[in-house]
Amino acid sequence: MKPSFSPTIRRRRLARILRDLRAESGDTLDIAARKSGVPRATLGKMETAALKRIRTAYIDSLAEIYQVDKSVWEGMHQLAKDALEPGWWSKYKDVFSPAGLPSFEVEAAFIRVYEAQVIPGLLQTPGYTRGVFLGANAYSEERIERHIQARMERQEILNRLHPPEYAAVIDEGALRRHSGDASNMREQLHRLVEMATRPNIAIQVLPFSAGLHAANLGSFQIMEFPESNDPTIGYSETPTSTLYVEDLEEIRRYDAMWREASSAALTVAETIDFVHDVAESIRD
Repeated sequence: MKPSFSPTIRRRRLARILRDLRAESGDTLDIAARKSGVPRATLGKMETAALKRIRTAYIDSLAEIYQVDKSVWEGMHQLAKDALEPGWWSKYKDVFSPAGLPSFEVEAAFIRVYEAQVIPGLLQTPGYTRGVFLGANAYSEERIERHIQARMERQEILNRLHPPEYAAVIDEGALRRHSGDASNMREQLHRLVEMATRPNIAIQVLPFSAGLHAANLGSFQIMEFPESNDPTIGYSETPTSTLYVEDLEEIRRYDAMWREASSAALTVAETIDFVHDVAESIRD
């Protein structure tokens, strides 16, 4: 069975604990390094989640100087151990970076998406995904197959026993812009209708009639986590780069844009009817 945790999130969580413990102690990085015997550069990497493999002895030394109780000490060791476990996406190094989108989605409790151009990746059918990459004219058949496999595996978070809440606002243009042939597009739209009936999934279409709206600058994703101390993460991408943000003010802007787009969109019930009608209007 695939681990339901992310080594990236666990590493970030341990880093936050170490920063908080040092702040509570009043020690500077130099002083904490000297007291614990952990090299300053190493401690700095531990506190910024930049160190993947953390020695047991380092955790023991830090736990001792910060005088933590047994439960905190054991928790720190477990986080360090979990951080070594590779996520399923590690076998798709040609598709995802080690700390790529799946490493955050796998632990998210609530995922919100605004998508302007295409159907969101977590809702795509294999045929639709193939059409997306064929349309880019930059991928070999072998690489397209790898992307399809990776995307289908990424979708498994919505099928597991305790899936995240998922809410997507999709611009009408994504429904009208065909990926693949007519049959593929109908299949994709029928998939949207089916997914929208799940209790943990809300899908809304933002129709052309809504006019301009707060989210018209591009697609993005917001991920919230069950641990209250794990910061909410905003995600967006361009053809050449990806952006992850967790600054509170930037997250507030993402949140406001998503909520305004959701308010302007059709309700879930209206969306199901709308998507069904679009599917029925497609001719071979």
